[in-house]
This record gives sequence, C-alpha cells and structure tokens, in this order.
Amino acid sequence: MYSLIVSLVRREVAGRYRGSVLGMLWPLLTPLFMLVVYTFVFGYVMKSKWQVPGVTQADHSTAEFAVILFAGLLINQLFSEVLNAAPGRIVGHSSYVKKIVFPIQILPVVSVGAALFHVALSLLVLLTFVWFVFGGIPWTAVLAPVVILPLAVLTLGLAWFLSAIGVYFRDIGQIVPPLLTASMFLSPMFFSRTALPDWLQPYLALNPLTIPIEALRDVAVFGLTPNWTALGYYSLVALVVAVLGEQFFQKTRRGFADVL
Repeated sequence: MYSLIVSLVRREVAGRYRGSVLGMLWPLLTPLFMLVVYTFVFGYVMKSKWQVPGVTQADHSTAEFAVILFAGLLINQLFSEVLNAAPGRIVGHSSYVKKIVFPIQILPVVSVGAALFHVALSLLVLLTFVWFVFGGIPWTAVLAPVVILPLAVLTLGLAWFLSAIGVYFRDIGQIVPPLLTASMFLSPMFFSRTALPDWLQPYLALNPLTIPIEALRDVAVFGLTPNWTALGYYSLVALVVAVLGEQFFQKTRRGFADVL
C-alpha cells in the first residue's frame, strides 16, 4: 500500500507539470507570485503592519511583513490545494471505482502527499527569506513538520468527506472554493489575532487555519516554541476528523459504482 501511494504521489506531481516549459519551478513561482501581489496590496497600498516580537512598530519593514505573510500562505496552500480538488477526486478517477482490487480510499491520501511536496518546497523558500530578512534561521524551524502534520491529518479527513459527498452531490464542487476563500480571509493570515477585540479572538481559533498559521510563524519566523496546548487540542480534533472521514468514505463508497 505504501509503495502504491508513493508511486501515485510521484505521478501526480510529475503529471501536473508535464509538458510545461518551467516544469518543477511552478510550485515555487506560484506562491511567490501570490506573495508579491498580497504584499503590494496589504503592505504598500493598505499599509498593513505586524508586531514582530522584539521589534518596535516603528522599525517594522515591508520585507518582514512579506515573510510573515508567506508563512500564512504556505499553510493555506496545503489546505486549499487538497480541498479544492477533493469533491472531484473520485469522479475524476471513476475507472478506479470499478476496479475491485484498487483501494480508492488512498486517492485523497495521494492528494495530501502531493500537496505536502509542494509545501516542502515552499518551506525552503520561506526559510531562505527568513535568513535574508531576519539575519538567520531560528533553531525552532526544525519543529515546522510537527506544526504542519496536524493540519495534513485534518485536511485528509475533510478530503475523505468531500470526495465521498462529491460523488453524490456534484454541487459541492461549487460550494467549497468560496468557503476556502472565506476561511483564508477570516484567518490570521493578513492580520494578527491580537488586532481583534478580546471577545472575538477565541472565535478565530475555530478557523482550521488559525492554529497552524500562528504555530508556523512562531517556529519558522519568530524563533518561538508553539503553543503546545493549542496544538495538542488541534491535533486531537484533526485525528478525530480523519477517523470519522475515513469511516464515512468507506460506508458511502459502496454506492459509488452505481452513481458513476
């Protein structure tokens, strides 16, 4: 099973850029392009600021804001890449459904694996920016995989739910993209949680992007250890969602062949 997943992930990544001139440069260029756009809009036009630990507001630079923003984009990249494709994942591979020997439950796993590959490339870019802008990479950056893993587990669980629902209810493919856009703008990607009123700050944690974004910024940019309590609760919820998502997929897959 493991070798099959690895093989499909490789084919997924290679197939996405097959025939393109820039090839594997696209996973790096796409987030960089979005970084430039968001930095221009929020950093130059809207004059957004971020309180960097140990740095006064007056010393804040647009370059620092760009690095902080990129950390949020990296988390959103994993979440949105997988869930945008999830509703059509099984429908797009209907031939696999009719092959009894093929474990179709691994298709969402393959999506997460390919997304993690792209995130790994983006993480290297992020750490490079951190080194240039902040003068060094903090030792806490080694904790980045620990921060990203719970998000990957949660995303996988949601992908199992959406891919199964997408077989029976095709409109879900039109509903998910605007919800993902809303979750991005309602996360602490463009603003700090402390910028909100005190009574509203706890509700921001209900956004599945909030805890991973804040944790990745802490370990990869600010050189701080993450909030282990928040990350622990998040990991527990992610595990529950993944288990329920896999069970839901297995129970609903019996009717896939009839619908497809």
